[in-house]
Amino acid sequence: MSEPQVNWVRAAQRSVQALDLARPQLSVVVPCYNEEGSLRTLHERVTQVCKAQVGESYEIVLVNDGSKDATLDILRAMANADPRVVAIDLSRNYGHQLALSAGLQICRGEYILILDADLQDPPELLPDMMAMAQSGADVVYGTRTDRKGETWFKRATAAQFYRFLNWVSEVDIPRDTGDFRLMTRSVLDALNAMPENDRFIRGMVSWLGFNQKPIHYNRDPRFAGETNYTLKHMLRLSVDAITGFSVRPLRVAIMMSALCGLAAMLTLGYVILGWLNHQVTPGWTSLMIAMLLIAAAQMFVLGIFGEYLGRLYVSSKGRPLYVIREIMKS
Repeated sequence: MSEPQVNWVRAAQRSVQALDLARPQLSVVVPCYNEEGSLRTLHERVTQVCKAQVGESYEIVLVNDGSKDATLDILRAMANADPRVVAIDLSRNYGHQLALSAGLQICRGEYILILDADLQDPPELLPDMMAMAQSGADVVYGTRTDRKGETWFKRATAAQFYRFLNWVSEVDIPRDTGDFRLMTRSVLDALNAMPENDRFIRGMVSWLGFNQKPIHYNRDPRFAGETNYTLKHMLRLSVDAITGFSVRPLRVAIMMSALCGLAAMLTLGYVILGWLNHQVTPGWTSLMIAMLLIAAAQMFVLGIFGEYLGRLYVSSKGRPLYVIREIMKS
């Protein structure tokens, strides 16, 4: 993490810690984008399960990621009414992973539960997750056995994505998992020290190692509203995951070169065979095929190099990952 990023994060942490110096036992971190329909139910369910598990020693960190509906107003009202709520307002929409990163940098708990605001991942699993953590697990991650309320396309692409990611990645990232997980403070401190700009949290946690255990559950349909993970966002997250945890795409250049060479040899064999059989072979056809194959391979490889180079360029600027406009706490 660059020096400007470190200074910004430390300043934000001090502003929260000055309000309450006692470290809570549990932090629940929830990124929010246009979630006005589910926030009150989310607060009610999370509060109930937290009180049953750790009494009053908890905080709920809600991060507004540039929402366009009434999300910010609801978060402000919650922060004013409930001293356990810390509401963070980012200066604009930075995306789910950076909003989550902001909450993880600010939270202060000994245990940290990551939860989405759509309530597809049930907070009622907290007692079982805490029991596993207190028995020695550093990370307890949710593994989906069923994905209710999702289209066949979403289920099929998600399944294939994790299988492809594990094929290209040097890190074993559990299949059918999201960011829903409970982790210890030591794991979070290690995660917060990682300097990536293009963040894929579930992959970064897997990379850290530690003792990680799964908990299986059925994922519920979205409680309210519509999903914010469009096909465009899913593709962007996929690119972040692949380029962030593997250099294998860079090695595609060698494979493409070999395939182009094979295609050229086959084309040459075809031309020679036609000449031996006294068949007229239009020269421009084979020439154009060869040129197109080579050009396509070159453009594909250049695109891969460009993706990695672009990430280096963004990282070299040293800009903060996000900007916090306001932290609200009663």
